[in-house]
Amino acid sequence: MPELSHRRRLLVLAICCMSLLIVSLDNTVLNVALPAMQRDLHASTAGLQWTIDAYTLVLAALLMLAGSTADRIGRRKVFLAGLVVFSLGSLLCSLAPNLELLIAARAVQAVGGSMLNPVAMSIITNTFTDPRARARAIGVWGAVVGISMAAGPLVGGLLVESVGWRSIFWINLPVGLAALLLTLRYVPESRAPKARRPDPVGQLLVIVLFGSLTYAIIEAPEAGAAVSVPFAVVALAALLGLLRYEPRRADPLIDLRFFRSAPFSGATVIAMSAFAALGGFLFLSTLYLQNVRGLDALHAGLWMLPMAVPTFLCAPLSGRLVASRGPRLPLLVAGLAMTLSGVLFAAFDAETSNVTLFLGYVLFGIGFGFVNAPITNTAVSGMPRTQAGVAAAVASTSRQLGQTLGVAVVGAVLAAGIGSSPYRDTFVSAAVPAWWILAVCGFAVLVLGAVSSGRWARRTAERTADRLESQEVREAAGVGA
Repeated sequence: MPELSHRRRLLVLAICCMSLLIVSLDNTVLNVALPAMQRDLHASTAGLQWTIDAYTLVLAALLMLAGSTADRIGRRKVFLAGLVVFSLGSLLCSLAPNLELLIAARAVQAVGGSMLNPVAMSIITNTFTDPRARARAIGVWGAVVGISMAAGPLVGGLLVESVGWRSIFWINLPVGLAALLLTLRYVPESRAPKARRPDPVGQLLVIVLFGSLTYAIIEAPEAGAAVSVPFAVVALAALLGLLRYEPRRADPLIDLRFFRSAPFSGATVIAMSAFAALGGFLFLSTLYLQNVRGLDALHAGLWMLPMAVPTFLCAPLSGRLVASRGPRLPLLVAGLAMTLSGVLFAAFDAETSNVTLFLGYVLFGIGFGFVNAPITNTAVSGMPRTQAGVAAAVASTSRQLGQTLGVAVVGAVLAAGIGSSPYRDTFVSAAVPAWWILAVCGFAVLVLGAVSSGRWARRTAERTADRLESQEVREAAGVGA
């Protein structure tokens, strides 16, 4: 990538953030629209889970493929393709006549989305080469998530109440078109010096692993063990196959050597835990506010602001802290705040009082606002720039897989607790185990944030980076010879 002026780098950052905005906004807007979709399409709780997880599941399964492909054939090319496919998928979602076709259209959206966020992060990583500047850029990136969380519920509520749930997908079209035109004009092409070969076996194993595991969890309450256990066994077999097959490849889809770095491994698990908590939190909150309290979509969106505003405010602060002091403090703040929020709902039924509901939302918003920047920065900063796309894709995959599992597990626990009882009468008690799960996710962020950011962890990152760079030098010398 050629050296860019400061103004041009900021413009590239803005364009990349536009892609994040439509992907993130899509998820937050969709959550507010779930009850309207449920009524219009006669969907069950499992059906609602699939409208979310069809997207996050396909996204998680294809992110690493998109990252490595972008490094090989060109990040700008893949980014442009992602904008086109995501916009097309959004249009198909708005036209879906039933739940099954809506889920299929969400999968099309995800194919496009898989080419956006990890590739955009790779572009940012290669544009902002100075560590401090990169950390600040990633802080801005995290703030966009806060913007989507703040704007999504309000925009979604307004659209659902005034036009209908289908209109929530229309807002992606003008933003996607603008990002497409700006990318053609201002984003330079870049790729890794050494092309990575495709890994179809590894990609197939990832799809089988994610898909089987998610299906087993979501369908367990209704289908029972006779259906869910075989899928869980298939998922385990796919995981074992990955662990055995990938280290034997010269260009694996998942480079398991990355996980020798404690900060990288910690960031991966922290991302899964934090986004599992986010997915479960939004799912529970939306159903409670609209189906139990009886609020319309707009007022439910307003109730989400106490969570969204702190996320928006804390994300850039987290980026600055990562740049000046490292990831440890933001991760500890994030883990503590998310844990306290989960405990408040699980042990004290926070949703039954406006004061505690407000406090629980604020705490979660603070925690989630602080967690994103250290995850992203840690995942890419210790890796060679030539593998930035793959490293960023692993971090993004962890986020999406976490959100997929969060919705799947929380939805399954809620469905099992409610059973055939009246929804309004049993929701609060049925949701208690789910809130405890979210509290455990927050505690995992706290503990792993402390363990993966100390001196020992930094030494493992340095050793891993040295080994990867030495291996690249040896491979280049072999090719040159």
